[in-house]
Amino acid sequence: MSLKVLIVDDEEKMRKLIRTYLTREGYICLEAKDGFEALERLKKENPDMLIVDVMMPYIDGFTLVEEMRQYLQIDSPVIFLTAKGNEEDKVKGLKIGGDDYIVKPFHPSELLARMEVIFRRTHRIASDVKIAAIGPLQFDLQGRIATVEGRRLALTQKEFDLLFLLAKNKGKVFTRGQLLDQIWDSDYAGSERTVDTHIKTIRLKLKEHSHLIQTVWGIGYKFEVPS
Repeated sequence: MSLKVLIVDDEEKMRKLIRTYLTREGYICLEAKDGFEALERLKKENPDMLIVDVMMPYIDGFTLVEEMRQYLQIDSPVIFLTAKGNEEDKVKGLKIGGDDYIVKPFHPSELLARMEVIFRRTHRIASDVKIAAIGPLQFDLQGRIATVEGRRLALTQKEFDLLFLLAKNKGKVFTRGQLLDQIWDSDYAGSERTVDTHIKTIRLKLKEHSHLIQTVWGIGYKFEVPS
């Protein structure tokens, strides 16, 4: 079952960045633009984790978590995000019930790694390797290894991400722009032809299974497993 994460940040760009990476890894993402909205969502939802910006208008991240713990009695783990990296704020965040504290700017891979550590510690995910089987492909999501009928594919990080995104959404058509946004993120300044190059390389590595990635002319690509 997919884990649910509530992202609380008043910057839409930051929420989108985090959502893009978490969705790619199979998480279900909820969003709130401030503490008030987050509290309303928490009354209806019980997320498996919260990623909370500290400096927000009206209700800051610290106050949000204090109210969540005290009044709503929600014990979901919390990772604080902040531009303030002083020791006093870190200690305060941990004392009021935060599980980790990350200073902006940060790389999304660091956030994902810290989330996994916390989920393991709180026993919210199994300790064994997560394997996703899609058609003749198997994805080891922790080892980031893809195999086709037992043959390991020598994929780069971007190729792995691209192939897994298409495979887990089999039948769904993605435009080149959507794939760029999902895999390279919205700040990537390169050409959409980058997607074509990566698709071509993945197909070469899939060999006789290259037909799994289909071109939808004038739109983009999709992953299709023959019935």
